[in-house]
Amino acid sequence: MSLTSDTKLRLPVRCAIVGCGRMGRWHAERLRDDGRGVVTALVDPSRETAIRLQHDFSPTGHVYDDFAEFLAAENDVDAVVICTPTPDHFPQIRGCRSRGWHVLCEKPLAHTRDEIVTLIEECNAGGPILSVGYQRRYSSLFRTLRREVRSGKWGRIRAITSHNVENWQQTIGGTWRDNPAINRGGFIGDAGSHKLDMLFFLTGLKPISVTAHTDRCGSHVEIAAGVLARLEGDIPLMIDFIGHAQYLGEDLHIHCEHADLMIRDNKFFVGENGEVRELLCDEPNSNPAAGFLDEILEGADPVAPPECALPVFDMTTAILESSRMGETVRLSFP
Repeated sequence: MSLTSDTKLRLPVRCAIVGCGRMGRWHAERLRDDGRGVVTALVDPSRETAIRLQHDFSPTGHVYDDFAEFLAAENDVDAVVICTPTPDHFPQIRGCRSRGWHVLCEKPLAHTRDEIVTLIEECNAGGPILSVGYQRRYSSLFRTLRREVRSGKWGRIRAITSHNVENWQQTIGGTWRDNPAINRGGFIGDAGSHKLDMLFFLTGLKPISVTAHTDRCGSHVEIAAGVLARLEGDIPLMIDFIGHAQYLGEDLHIHCEHADLMIRDNKFFVGENGEVRELLCDEPNSNPAAGFLDEILEGADPVAPPECALPVFDMTTAILESSRMGETVRLSFP
């Protein structure tokens, strides 16, 4: 059964998981824990992968190894969670929305800028919800930091530094993530897209120029990068991506006039008057699956609408172009 955009949904929301690997499992777990969503269909070219997820989360769910077959079938589906490689996102999103199904899509939203713009325009014209799986936008930690940055009580932002390390290269051998035709930007475009999205989410500032150097470090896609950018208001941004580290870690510092606001080891610190103290993270904590259900069932404001994908794509493009050309790239935004 297909769903029109004005159909009133009953609980639980019937969800299909398209792409039943690691992220599909993550979203299935969140839907189960939330209680307002249930997995009724599983789609993956590896039938064995879909059956494993079926066994754990949806014993009566229908399994498909072909997306076109799933799309054409009479399914008990209200919403779809897409966790496939990036080039598949655009046709799958459009196909699902044409059936009237709401869509939560993992990042990156689409493979090209034109595809992202098309999706934004189609969503602005109405129809089912489209949300992007940027989980940090739902995190108490980053929500609290955003509130503090935008409160104005710490003064204007003077500089931003971001240090990001992960043992990512060690996990991608023989997978689509090591294919530049599929995973544009490598570590920068994949895990690094969360870091770029946070720059816009936290500050609302847009980049005006980017100078970068990237290195594939023996892989087929970018593994490491050093970036020096300038944001609106002539604010310097220094960010690095180290995708062949030995652990997962991050330091994010937003240096303001009256204090330094910092994330270290998933904790929030404020540095002022020569001292550093931890600040309580008191904003609500959630996740993309719960936020998606909030939008569908309660009409909640979108936390990660399709528009958020465009500045991330443009910043990633500027980083790659700057490294390739060996010069500064200037960006313009409407």
